[in-house]
Amino acid sequence: MRREASVLHLDLDAFFAAVEQRDKPSLRGRPVVVGGVGGRGVVATASYEARVFGVRSAMSTREARARCPHAAFLSGRFHAYRTASRQVMAVLRDLSPLVEPLSLDEAFVDLAAADLPDLGVETVTAVARDLRAAVQEATGGLTATVGVATSKFMAKIASDLDKPDGLTVVAPGTEQDLLRPMPVAVIPGVGPATAERLRASGFRTVADLEQASEAEVVRLLGKAHGHGLHRLAHGLDDRPVVAEREAKSISVEDTYAEDVTDRTTMEGLLTRQAATVARRLAKARQSGRTVTIKVRLHDFTTSSRSQTLDAPTDHPQVIARTARALLGEVDTTGGVRLLGVGVSGLADWIQESLFGDEHDEEEPLTELPLAETSRRPAWAPGADVVHSEHGPGWVWGSGRGVVTVRFETAETGPGPVRSFAVDDPALVLLDPGRHEESDDSPADNPSP
Repeated sequence: MRREASVLHLDLDAFFAAVEQRDKPSLRGRPVVVGGVGGRGVVATASYEARVFGVRSAMSTREARARCPHAAFLSGRFHAYRTASRQVMAVLRDLSPLVEPLSLDEAFVDLAAADLPDLGVETVTAVARDLRAAVQEATGGLTATVGVATSKFMAKIASDLDKPDGLTVVAPGTEQDLLRPMPVAVIPGVGPATAERLRASGFRTVADLEQASEAEVVRLLGKAHGHGLHRLAHGLDDRPVVAEREAKSISVEDTYAEDVTDRTTMEGLLTRQAATVARRLAKARQSGRTVTIKVRLHDFTTSSRSQTLDAPTDHPQVIARTARALLGEVDTTGGVRLLGVGVSGLADWIQESLFGDEHDEEEPLTELPLAETSRRPAWAPGADVVHSEHGPGWVWGSGRGVVTVRFETAETGPGPVRSFAVDDPALVLLDPGRHEESDDSPADNPSP
């Protein structure tokens, strides 16, 4: 722990839903649910208007519809969320060079590295207040809740106390007074199973855990877990704010708002992505040792798997074979909505085989039906569209050969609603986030 409250945690409020409300004036002040819209869908984020009805993240869309049938259920627009996130991170980096993003919608900031006159409570409170205003201005109205304290743990606790659009500064020396009455589940690493184990042993609050000996907690939870929880129960956390490291990589990813469920199709898509990455590596006269795949499941859970090779490569078959093997480590039973392949650990040379053997024969690209290679479904709820006569808008709904569009943008008031045939050539689906390639950029880690 530090002597001054110099660790700031910022958390954007109901991020995905807030971006949708910002960009769709007719949804402002209304319940909005972002996530899977189908029968197996899962809620990624619910607006505060929807939370009043008990809708929450990770709830099935079916239950969410039952609780709040009048909500707008949208499939999500990750390109818009990434853009807003980058705007926020830029504001944070203007304040301090030490910014540690945790996901698209939250980050730690080290105020001790900022150019501040002092780190007194009044100063950091004013800085945090100005920061929230700067975020709102940079993003066109998104709000954030901020906590400031002497450690990462306490700053995260503080940012949860006054949601949405709040600010809490924990003065040095008051940490334990704040923590003691709280349930043990506020401590990172205490999930439902651990909380139940602690409850069964008589530990319901942080104060209960604080009064226990470390040996007792270790016996209950194991050495590593028990030691860490015991320290946090005493408010002890000396983890530094680690600035985001530049991840030198070349990658490509595709988003599919209709779940891809066939394993052969997934492997074929990865093979095509690997070929794209290999072409870009060759064009840059580079190679890489670490192959990574990114998989976003039907419920918005995102996983990544990596393998480091013995030597750098730019060969599409090597990258593809490694990517397909990594896919076998991910449970994709429920289907996937995003796949990506990347190569990092870049070098400007390729080590030849020690035994001089040739690469495997070229593997033909899997022949995929057109519907599989462009799995973004036509007219997903909330998707951006443009009409040659009426201009930009978004998909209100579709079915039976008809798509209904509300024509409005973030800069307009609520717009009119009109319906068209799904094959109307004047109506075009915009999808800037479906196929993305990146250099030197870390993978997104959305935390809805």
